[in-house]
Amino acid sequence: MKLLNLFFKDIPMKIILGSQSPRRSEILSYFSIPFVQVPSSFDEDLVSFEGDPVKYAMTLSEKKAESLVGQFPQEIILTADTIVYFEDKIFNKPKSYEEAFQTVSMLSGKMHKVFTSATVRQGSVYHTEIEETRIFFNLLTSEQVHKYLSSTFHYDKAGSYAIQKTGSIIVQRIEGCYYNVMGLPINTVRRLLNKFGVDLWDYLKPC
Repeated sequence: MKLLNLFFKDIPMKIILGSQSPRRSEILSYFSIPFVQVPSSFDEDLVSFEGDPVKYAMTLSEKKAESLVGQFPQEIILTADTIVYFEDKIFNKPKSYEEAFQTVSMLSGKMHKVFTSATVRQGSVYHTEIEETRIFFNLLTSEQVHKYLSSTFHYDKAGSYAIQKTGSIIVQRIEGCYYNVMGLPINTVRRLLNKFGVDLWDYLKPC
């Protein structure tokens, strides 16, 4: 905590990215906005899925933000939660290779939905929005599923896959926000930060 305070000493606006996801950090770093990545300590298993993917994802991102308020009462906290939803079920990070194989095989040749809920909070004030993207998978053979899973680290990914890099070979097309599937929908975050007086347009990086 002391090290974080030293880091922020001369920075007037402070963002806490409440996530351990390298992909969310990567997306936020597209902008020059100063932030520190601090994983939330909230136990996601405390929230049970009761059939509504929107409510479930929103509850998780809000609880993650709430868990960090005690540490960072003045800072702006950004949290998110991404879920894969198919045939009334959610598919979280796989616990084994076999589970990952079953999940990707099940999604083969079909459409599923990815929901990301983003929450921005400062003190007791918070706002949450949800983003939905539809993903259409190519029809995959068992051999192709094995090849894909063997080529990528999939244990930290909801639905056992990533849309970026080699994931592009299993995804036929998408409808909606690409960055939503990566875990942090930029325009949703932009709207939420605006509510706290922060405009991402002021933090564009030269390309």
